[in-house]
Amino acid sequence: MNDYLIKYILHLADNALILGHRNSEWCGHGPVLEQDIAITNISLDLIGQARNFYQYAAQLKADGSTEDTFAYLRSEKEFKNCLLVEQPNGDWGQTILRQFLFSAYQFYLYEELQNSKDDQLAAIAEKSLKEVTYHLRWSSEWVIRLGDGTDESNRRMINAIDDLWKYTDELLIAADYETKATDVGIAVNLKIIKPKWQAKIKAVFAKATLRMPENISIQSGGKEGKHSEHLEKILADIQMLQRTCPGCEW
Repeated sequence: MNDYLIKYILHLADNALILGHRNSEWCGHGPVLEQDIAITNISLDLIGQARNFYQYAAQLKADGSTEDTFAYLRSEKEFKNCLLVEQPNGDWGQTILRQFLFSAYQFYLYEELQNSKDDQLAAIAEKSLKEVTYHLRWSSEWVIRLGDGTDESNRRMINAIDDLWKYTDELLIAADYETKATDVGIAVNLKIIKPKWQAKIKAVFAKATLRMPENISIQSGGKEGKHSEHLEKILADIQMLQRTCPGCEW
């Protein structure tokens, strides 16, 4: 089995798992009950997507790996998620912006991935796109609500943009394994979805009275296993039980 295909699938899974875990940290802490439930459901959607990708990677690897070993027994350097999804929740505005930036990327990614020559990836993308369509609509509405709300909510959204924008370029810059998978018709050509992502962000920001930053330094490396200190803390939380009691099952 081609190594680049496994890496690509794990990249998709890791993005979904880590952001799903981040969102789960809001459970019981949302600003109002309805939105507490909404962000928790989005978390469950993302973790479900991660499971589908991990199960497929395990099937292809055929070495005894399972969805659990991929999630619980890999080190920080083996994870291939983008830096954006591992960033701390911050306030509600920062969480909303992180979700919006990623959901816009994920929406156009899955839209194209439905056409993959890999039938299983195409099927996962088709199923997941229905969920991501809601994630994008929900987060877009919140960006507009906060950006075009009070002076305080607008200020917090501007601060969130300042904190998170530097991580967005990595979403749309292909790692080596993405390029190889794209060349054989399996992965998505990120050059195709980049202008769509930019147009969506620009349109929502305009309604939210927010500006897209310019000349921001880029931070990347997550796709190749070079992460911030935040991922180490996330994995310590996710993997604690499995590493304390190896092989435990519900």
